[in-house]
Amino acid sequence: MRLIGLDPGLRVTGWGVIDVEGNRLRHVAHGVVKVATTGSLAERLRELFDGVAGIVAAQQPLEAAVEETFVNANPGSTLKLGQARGVVMLAPARAGLPVYEYAANLVKKSVTGAGHADKHQIAMMVSRLLPGVDATQDAADALAVAICHAHHRATAKRIEAAL
Repeated sequence: MRLIGLDPGLRVTGWGVIDVEGNRLRHVAHGVVKVATTGSLAERLRELFDGVAGIVAAQQPLEAAVEETFVNANPGSTLKLGQARGVVMLAPARAGLPVYEYAANLVKKSVTGAGHADKHQIAMMVSRLLPGVDATQDAADALAVAICHAHHRATAKRIEAAL
């Protein structure tokens, strides 16, 4: 089962792909989609969509997982991040993939054992769970989302079926 994890951002969106066989995880690929800081918001969102859609097409995952957005102090920034997150969710959904969402604290707890781990701790644990992986923070966060989904996908599917 190939899974893609996505860590949305308007400037940098991390992505990570893993293969899951039983309880074994194998790193496939990771990286970031960088979006220009110039241009209209609509142009930047289109660029983000095209980047994520291209990765989904190239990697051919069967399911996608996206980290939920946290609310920060600046409502304008929160709104823009929410729009970026919507575009990031749309790309795999348009490709026919089921898309699952996970709270940041659950992702952190699933990978490090602590719901308030920092980015350094997440990157370190990702490199231990996927030996040989040296990912930037955004890509490591996305791999953490994929790992979280690998651990919780059966529960997420049951919840989805109940709704």
